[in-house]
Amino acid sequence: MSEWIGINRRARRCYGFDEISLVPGRRSINPEDVDTSVELCGFKFDIPIIAAAMDGVVDPKFAVEMSKLGGFGILNLEGVYTRYEDPYEVIDKIVSATDEEATRLVQEIYLEPIKEELIYKRIREIKEKDAICVVSSIPQKATKFGKIAEEAGADIFVIQATVLTVEHFSSSYESVDLAKFCKEMKIP
Repeated sequence: MSEWIGINRRARRCYGFDEISLVPGRRSINPEDVDTSVELCGFKFDIPIIAAAMDGVVDPKFAVEMSKLGGFGILNLEGVYTRYEDPYEVIDKIVSATDEEATRLVQEIYLEPIKEELIYKRIREIKEKDAICVVSSIPQKATKFGKIAEEAGADIFVIQATVLTVEHFSSSYESVDLAKFCKEMKIP
């Protein structure tokens, strides 16, 4: 069911919720007999729901709750949770900012450097609650943050990008070698 999208490359069409209509058929099934679980990288999740790696969506507490409910939330290792010891104070500032102040404020907040010790701390906060810990970073930081996440005890590391290919070339930064990265990582 895949289509050719380039030379030697195939992809399957994916659908969003707004593109699907469920219509009654000739058969029905008892909801207790439906299995919505999914297995990913050796981890079984009871519900097929992934919370996005965005500061406004996933914090360590939410990641723990999603794990307990059967899904998972991805903690963005480049967000406020790894830049500030007390990220909730920063988030409160954003929430209470006027529309005119918000953009400038967010830009200033993300100028704060990422602190490796906070990466360790946030991952431990999730793992101490017996939750599956999924974290992410952009490709340019994946090699560095992937190793830190692995050492800190994360279960899964996600490279987040709008578009990600096996080979990427850039003259302005070093790109991640995905094959090498995946081979060297001890976690999926």
